[in-house]
Amino acid sequence: MPHPQKHVFVCSQNRPANHPRGACGQKGASDVLQAFWQQLQQHNAYGKVAVAYSGCLEPCDQGANVLIYPEGILYGNVSKEDVDEIFERHLLGGEPAERLRVSAEAW
Repeated sequence: MPHPQKHVFVCSQNRPANHPRGACGQKGASDVLQAFWQQLQQHNAYGKVAVAYSGCLEPCDQGANVLIYPEGILYGNVSKEDVDEIFERHLLGGEPAERLRVSAEAW
């Protein structure tokens, strides 16, 4: 199997309710992860894109967070509705989805 060109990491960190840092797991991360896996299947992008869940990616207040390598681009406040745009624009088209990108000050 070829090495994927892009790696997608979806923060799935969970913390106790009302934790001051918050947690992506409580901000829809599971739905985001499922949406990425669905897009992977729909586009038959196996071998081009790898999708995995991860622990904390920072910044927690902007979750659900999605990190894409090799570019090292972090997207924040991602919902399952945003996944199509990230997948098609960034992962397939090579252009970051700027409206979802976490600011340079935060990342």
